[in-house]
Amino acid sequence: MYNPIIFDLDGTLLNTIGDLAAAGNFALEKLGFPTHSVDEFRYFVGNGIPKLIERMCPANTDDVTLKRAHGIFSEYYELHKADLTRPYDGMTELLEELKSKGITAVCNTNKDYVFAKELLQSFYGDTIVETVGAGLGYSTKPDPAAARYLAEKYRKEGAKPLYVGDSNVDMKTAKNAGFDACGVLWGFRERKELEEQNPAHIAANIDELRKIILG
Repeated sequence: MYNPIIFDLDGTLLNTIGDLAAAGNFALEKLGFPTHSVDEFRYFVGNGIPKLIERMCPANTDDVTLKRAHGIFSEYYELHKADLTRPYDGMTELLEELKSKGITAVCNTNKDYVFAKELLQSFYGDTIVETVGAGLGYSTKPDPAAARYLAEKYRKEGAKPLYVGDSNVDMKTAKNAGFDACGVLWGFRERKELEEQNPAHIAANIDELRKIILG
């Protein structure tokens, strides 16, 4: 039995790629840099906003410009972070079912904590019990410290934690923490990337994830 369930955010709980790409391209345009397709942004995200900024900007962009890009991105994203972002079909119902069965759902994300908390509160209310994101003093994933903190805080006797995410960063985080991982295929990355990390489970859809969690 799995409990708690530690969810990644971007590409797992919420489809955020449209708003992330819009904020990124807004910053790039302001700086006179080439923009990218939404699909390209799928491979820029996963390691936090500073890494996203670095990946989207031209190679060898200096630190001062990267800092400017970060500021422009963050100001835009704060205002527009929920314009296109939506829950994945069935996730609201799954989280409500987990809560009704006494299974704790928490979130471990590399996203800025303030953005993450606001989005999850808006879309999922109290079905996500706690969120740990960038800015709270933990190293970014795949460092396992935040995941271990959440697992220990919400540990249930006779159960073990399950880490759920859509990228190799999430699978590595679970591995580093010593937890079972479930890679999900509705997010931003492909099956091959997940399988390379040998997760305990892969879920093609939310119904499969439900069966993995509830047994």
